[in-house]
Amino acid sequence: MGKIAFIFSGQGAQYGGMGWELYGASSAAKAVFDTADGIRPGTSGQCFEGTAETLSQTENTQPCLFCVDLAAAAALREAGVTPDMLAGFSLGELAALAFSGAVTYEDAFKLVCRRAYHMAGASRETPAAMAAVLKLDDDTVIALTKEFENVYAVNFNSPGQVVVSGEVGALEAFKARVKEKGGKTMPLKVSGGFHSPFMASASDRFAEELEDFTITPPSVPLYSNVTARPYEDDFKGLLALQIKSPVQWWRTVENMIAAGADTFVEVGPGKVLSGLVSRISDKARVFNVEDVSSLKNTVSEVQSHA
Repeated sequence: MGKIAFIFSGQGAQYGGMGWELYGASSAAKAVFDTADGIRPGTSGQCFEGTAETLSQTENTQPCLFCVDLAAAAALREAGVTPDMLAGFSLGELAALAFSGAVTYEDAFKLVCRRAYHMAGASRETPAAMAAVLKLDDDTVIALTKEFENVYAVNFNSPGQVVVSGEVGALEAFKARVKEKGGKTMPLKVSGGFHSPFMASASDRFAEELEDFTITPPSVPLYSNVTARPYEDDFKGLLALQIKSPVQWWRTVENMIAAGADTFVEVGPGKVLSGLVSRISDKARVFNVEDVSSLKNTVSEVQSHA
């Protein structure tokens, strides 16, 4: 068997009730939620009972997703499955950082809350939205964005799927151009134009926040969204830069496969990343952990091939 990669879900995967079963079934998962509630009271309640509207607000989305991502990974480790490498999509990278031991759970959660606060503030300064572009290659999407002053290609999810951030009016015009080219667009469940120049102020403010925290080398290779390669140093610089930079996801997955990963486990709500990995490689074994059933299935499947 090859190596196991844990991949941590990103913003947009959230849903009401997420994490509830893990909280009740795993002491390690429960500890994650309890830690969060001690810092930000009510976080667990938002995960377990929050409405779609509540969970779509960045100040709530990011702390809640962080908890469910980290709780799923902690439950999996408690059950005896450990990773050889880690990556997280956008917000998920902070959960991966905490899981790697590079920063304490408490400090990571505090950072996530500050990150969410600054990104929400930047979103209010410049209202923008995000949309996935399907059926067009990366170069075509990039070329189309250059026709507009305030539209940017920001998440390279898989071959044939690029996410763009754009000022609301410009984004509508961009969608029309995509349709002319034979492509398709799908809106994302987020409240800002993330990973773009719209987030420059949030990136700068988060860089200042990071100066108050200690980050040490991770226990296993942790891949950066910005470089698509394992962190070596400059953790703080890359974490701040990530907020306003494109997520190089499919290149990250390809690099993890080149490093020996043949099993990917998405930890956190939904199966968005699982689907992307399957499109990137038809040889990778892909699982997810978001509740008791998926936890048991993943543990059984992974351990049976160990």
